[in-house]
Amino acid sequence: MKNITNKDQQPETDYININRQLWDDKVDAHFNSDFYEVRQFIEGKTSLNEFELDLLGDVANLDALHLQCHFGMDTLSLARMGANVTGMDLSPKAIEKAEVLKSITQLPAHFVCSDVYSLPENLKGKFDLIFTSYGTIGWLPDLDRWAAVVKHFLKKGGRFLIVEFHPVVWMFANDFSKIEYSYFNRIPIVETTTGTYADRDAPIQGSSVSWNHDLSEVMTALMNQGLSVTQFREYEYSPYNCFENTVEFEPGKFQIKGMEGLIPMVYGLLMVNH
Repeated sequence: MKNITNKDQQPETDYININRQLWDDKVDAHFNSDFYEVRQFIEGKTSLNEFELDLLGDVANLDALHLQCHFGMDTLSLARMGANVTGMDLSPKAIEKAEVLKSITQLPAHFVCSDVYSLPENLKGKFDLIFTSYGTIGWLPDLDRWAAVVKHFLKKGGRFLIVEFHPVVWMFANDFSKIEYSYFNRIPIVETTTGTYADRDAPIQGSSVSWNHDLSEVMTALMNQGLSVTQFREYEYSPYNCFENTVEFEPGKFQIKGMEGLIPMVYGLLMVNH
């Protein structure tokens, strides 16, 4: 699915444009895939998982911001829970699909097309809750800038929740046969990709630029902005079958074959803004 082509530094506009094109190309395949269960979502199923639902708690009447929302299913799931929610994403095609889902479901939500770092230029207001999840921060080179955006939009006493794939997972080669990448944010990972995790046979080919972020980098960036940890959890399985060489040990719970119960696969970090 992925092959490393080089690990040269990429200018900022290059990585943003490269990744925007990649995600534009993925939208239709994702929207039509069994992976995302769009039909079930339209019929009323939440797209949020047990991990994030447990950490989110009651969001009714909260002003919520969902960072890197793809085509908005989690954003609209928060709206179903009673939040006044805004979703943002880098991909114009994803935002177009989010608007389609909003129209079909008649759920109140606001969507903004922007990269994360430029969001303060494209969105006004403060929020009680900021949420991001599953494969988001790996597309960002600088978590200090990311944390500053979180701080910019978060009300005093507001909560920030990230539920993300564990950085240990990203150390491995795609088939999990060996450790191939540093746990730490050393260099950008520049790759060519074919297919997508939602449909490995999809006729998609493109380039991507991403970064690994260790847990201390994530926490320190947010704590330096005045946020403090209220809950931190690590989980031994993924709710998504988005990796190679997986085994489903219970319905909707996936681990890496041969590493069952040995490595963390997801973490949840809940913080409050003082």
